Amino acid sequence: MKRIVLIVLFLAVSALSKPAQASGPDLSKSITIGNGPKMVIEFTDPDCPFCRKASKYFEGRRDVTRHIFFYPLPYHPRAKEKAQYVLSQQDKAKAYHMIMSGSLDRRPRLEATPKGIRLQEEQLDIAKKEGVDSTPTFQINGRIIEGFDQRKIEEALGK
Repeated sequence: MKRIVLIVLFLAVSALSKPAQASGPDLSKSITIGNGPKMVIEFTDPDCPFCRKASKYFEGRRDVTRHIFFYPLPYHPRAKEKAQYVLSQQDKAKAYHMIMSGSLDRRPRLEATPKGIRLQEEQLDIAKKEGVDSTPTFQINGRIIEGFDQRKIEEALGK
C-alpha cells in the first residue's frame, strides 16, 4: 500500500513540475474582426498582395472570427510603418480595412503612437514564437496554412 501511495505522490509531483503547455498566441494582442464561431489566426503584411487577397476573401465570411497579427516583411519598406499606424488607431479594425484595401498607400506618412509601435513589436515577437516566416500564414483548427490557398482554407474551415 505504501508503494502505491508513493507512486501516486510521485506522479502528482511530476505533473505539477512540468512546464505549462503553450496555448497559442496571446489573442489579446491581436486585432479581432468578426464574431463567427470559426476562429482564424492570421499573420499578415499590409503590403503583401496575397495578404490583401486573403483580407478581401475573409470580408465575405460571416462565420469567422479573425485574430490578426502583423508580420511586416523586410522587403516591403512601408509595411512596418503601416502596421504601426493601424495598431495606433482607436478603431484598429477600421484602420486595418483601410490599409489592406490600399486606400492609404499614397499617403506620404502614417503617424504611429508609442503604444502602437510597442504593440507591433509584441506582435512580431508572437509571430516569431509561432514559427511564422512568410505571409500570409493562417492557423485554423490546429492546421497551419502558408500562403493564400483558398481551397485549403475552406477545407480547414469546413467550407
